[in-house]
Amino acid sequence: MYGVVRISRWTFLLAIAAACSVAHAQATLKREQRFPDVVSVEVRASGPNAFDFDVTVSSPYDTPQRYADGFRVYAQTGQVFGERKLLHDHQDEQPFTRDLYAVKVPPGVKTVVVQARDQKYGYGGKAVEVVLPGR
Repeated sequence: MYGVVRISRWTFLLAIAAACSVAHAQATLKREQRFPDVVSVEVRASGPNAFDFDVTVSSPYDTPQRYADGFRVYAQTGQVFGERKLLHDHQDEQPFTRDLYAVKVPPGVKTVVVQARDQKYGYGGKAVEVVLPGR
C-alpha cells in the first residue's frame, strides 16, 4: 500500500539545511520590519467637516536612531487631509497614542485611511481604514 522511499544521507542533510535556511530568512524578515503599524484609531467629529483622531502606533524598532516619525490621514484616492510629525522616539512607550486635531475632510468622503511612517523608509506598514462619524 505504501512504498518505502529511500533517500541518501546527503539529500536528507540538504533538506534539513533548506528548511533551516527558510526559517532563518523568515526570522530575519520579521526582525527587519521596515514600517511601523497603526494598531487602532479613534475618530470623532469636532466641527463642520472636521475630525479629531487618536492614533495608536506600534514601532518595534523604536530607538533614537530609527523610529516612527509621523502618521497621516488620507482618502482612498491618495488625497492627504492631515499629517502629524513625531519629533522623537517612543522607546519606553510601546505602542503609543498621539492625536491629530481638526482634520478637514470634504463632505463626500465617508472613510479615511490612517498610516504611520518610518524616518528611514517613509510610509508603509499596517494601515487602518475608519468610517467618519455622521457620514
